[in-house]
Amino acid sequence: MGRWEPDARERLVRAALDLFSEQGYENTAVAQIAERAGLTKSTFFRHFRDKREVLFGGQDVLAELMTGAISSAPAEAGAVEAVEAALVATAETFTDERRAHGPQRLAVIAGNDELRERAALKMVGFAVAMTDALKQRGVPELEAAVAAELGVLAFNHGYERWLETGGDFAEVARRTFSDVRAAVGSLVA
Repeated sequence: MGRWEPDARERLVRAALDLFSEQGYENTAVAQIAERAGLTKSTFFRHFRDKREVLFGGQDVLAELMTGAISSAPAEAGAVEAVEAALVATAETFTDERRAHGPQRLAVIAGNDELRERAALKMVGFAVAMTDALKQRGVPELEAAVAAELGVLAFNHGYERWLETGGDFAEVARRTFSDVRAAVGSLVA
């Protein structure tokens, strides 16, 4: 495979996930990833800031999609409806390629304390972004924070469901958010 081929990013992701699975995240160097992909180390850094980015890249895009959907939700939409719209808006990033790598990615993260911490921080970032967007709509802070945290819970469970079942992430997100709302309702009833 030549270095010029257009699927460099995908090749780097595949190589990184394979190496992380084979020898552990902490024992894998960027040079090894690039070599496995048939690319140079500088090509790796054109696509990713560091090897963690292979696992967590795209967080900014997801947060922007979420906050944009909350901001553009109809004025009459409540906090929960706006958060549901935020989850649905992320569906455009959930491709077949992402689904193919998902289980391996989750296994790599689960096997490393640093990566589990990074994954948790990513979810905190989503909650903060959604809370701030809701507050910009005039939602009181506590209500905004609760709705955002429910959104993060639904996002995580929806992602796992989507990996298992496939299909349209938007529909999976809607169904999962509905299930989370029902669970909360049964707790406070």
